[in-house]
Amino acid sequence: MKVLVPVKRVVDYNVKIRVKADNSGVDLANVKMSMNPFDEISVEEAIRLKEAGKATEVVVVSIGPAQAAETIRTALAMGADRGILIKTDEDVQPLAVAKLLKAVVAEEAPGIVIVGKQAIDDDSNQTGQMLSALLGWGQATFASKIVIGDGSADVTREVDGGLETLTLKLPAIVTSDLRLNEPRYASLPNIMKAKKKPLAEKTPADYGVDVAPRLKTLKVEEPPKRSAGIKVPDVATLVAKLKTEAGVI
Repeated sequence: MKVLVPVKRVVDYNVKIRVKADNSGVDLANVKMSMNPFDEISVEEAIRLKEAGKATEVVVVSIGPAQAAETIRTALAMGADRGILIKTDEDVQPLAVAKLLKAVVAEEAPGIVIVGKQAIDDDSNQTGQMLSALLGWGQATFASKIVIGDGSADVTREVDGGLETLTLKLPAIVTSDLRLNEPRYASLPNIMKAKKKPLAEKTPADYGVDVAPRLKTLKVEEPPKRSAGIKVPDVATLVAKLKTEAGVI
């Protein structure tokens, strides 16, 4: 069984985001970029399936600028077998991503697609669901455990009431959550080996997909700064302030 894992190049989660002076977007100049953390979890899970003998090949695909090749190489260093870069400088939105992934699925015929539940730059949480709808495949979102059986997958997911386990007929779409696993670090030998692993370059035109944005960002602003808290001497003062100033009682 082949596993397809989409990965996205995003601003590293440790970096403090800066908004451009004209409020047109986020300033990416000289900013450290890395693989989306949820996608890293997806890559790790795919590699574990291969190590367990449940998968035969792990293919990683990324959509973005030429620099996204570095993100794919990171996945290859972790243990993925080969990569596909769909090169574009457009701001590719979730529906266009899902359409491109549908075309890649038609070409690669994977048994399962493991997608990060969301990207930390736009927090859309849409691509996996849209891909499922376009393909007509079953889906399980927010996965915290995946068990592959004979032609099916049991996926445990987190819901408001606790945990829920779904049985999906393969092929299927699964979106990964934080508790699915802890991604490994790539060793230096594997980083060197990753440079020799195959990485195919494509364009959206190769798949006949129009990636022109359907949504327009009007303005990007930093959240308002929170005012400092205050200390009160006793409970009575706290209750009085909640009643007269906060208006919560």
